[in-house]
Amino acid sequence: MSDLSSRRKFLTGAAAAVAALPAGGLLAAPQATAPTQRPAAQPRKLPAAGQFPVKAISSKNGLAATKRAYELLMQGKDTLDACVEGVTIVENDPNDMTVGYGGLPNEEGVVELDAAVMHGPTHQAGSVAALRNIKNPAQVARLVMRQTDHVLLVGEGALRFARAHGFQEENLLTEKARKIWLYWKQSLSEKDDWIPPPDLELDPEIRKYFGRPTGTIHLAGINAAGDISCVTSTSGLAFKIPGRVGDSPIVGAGLYVDNTVGSCGSTGRGEANLQNLSSFAGVEMMRQGMSPEEAGMEVLRRVAKTTPKRLLDDKGRPNYSLKFYLLSKDGRHAGVSMWGPAEFSVTDKSGSRIEKCVFLHEGEPAD
Repeated sequence: MSDLSSRRKFLTGAAAAVAALPAGGLLAAPQATAPTQRPAAQPRKLPAAGQFPVKAISSKNGLAATKRAYELLMQGKDTLDACVEGVTIVENDPNDMTVGYGGLPNEEGVVELDAAVMHGPTHQAGSVAALRNIKNPAQVARLVMRQTDHVLLVGEGALRFARAHGFQEENLLTEKARKIWLYWKQSLSEKDDWIPPPDLELDPEIRKYFGRPTGTIHLAGINAAGDISCVTSTSGLAFKIPGRVGDSPIVGAGLYVDNTVGSCGSTGRGEANLQNLSSFAGVEMMRQGMSPEEAGMEVLRRVAKTTPKRLLDDKGRPNYSLKFYLLSKDGRHAGVSMWGPAEFSVTDKSGSRIEKCVFLHEGEPAD
């Protein structure tokens, strides 16, 4: 057979083989398998317009605050104004050692306050940090939101802003707070020149505050239109380094609102919350279909998982307190705590009451 005949025979066979291939030819890829997808979260069934369950929730120290906020919500007052007025009650209370007037000072004996507000309907926020001599930082934070193009003012700048708006400076260190701070300073070390008083001379009230107390108030409210706002206010960690700022004035950490989803706020160890932007995370989990309780507990688990070893007890559990208060658009709510039993405050059509938090670990955190 000639070379020409052999070539013709090869080409004829090749053409027949190509014709037998499936559509798509030599470069056709195998049929891809559709990826498995998680089912989309079912849309929440929301109340009709004007029929949302009016409610205010808060940390345990905010029972009176929730009652006042609820009254104002029922009167039709803006959700943020109602929450700020409720928190003001606690800021003005000299017997609450963790907020406003009477709050425990920094290591130099000076009270420094932090606060933040967030208004659900407009998604606007304002905050102040390391504010001295002004006992109502939540009111100042609201002004930052409404009358500046900023979100956060700190220190001397925050004080000047407050003074410009008519806030009066005053000494926030009560006699009780001064005694607690002084005893802390006297007993801090055996190698300095301070000597604590004999136990017999120690005020029994001071004994209640041994250690480094922490505390904050968070308050969130929803009105009949389904609008949500929230406020967080604190004097921060007792005896802190001057200028220390925790999570309370940081949007996304100390509090967060999405008016289409809900709100979340926190009390407890601010540093753990800052490192996880926990309030934002809690709201996002509710957006994905979790209930307030499920979202709060998942955030706690995440925080616990990322806690550094120096802050874990001998069983690998965080040795600090942390709580979240969650309110969803459909009116469900929850308080969750790293340690329990623990409690939080609620006011709604059923009245004002203390409810139990769901908790991750039982008992008290080991200092």
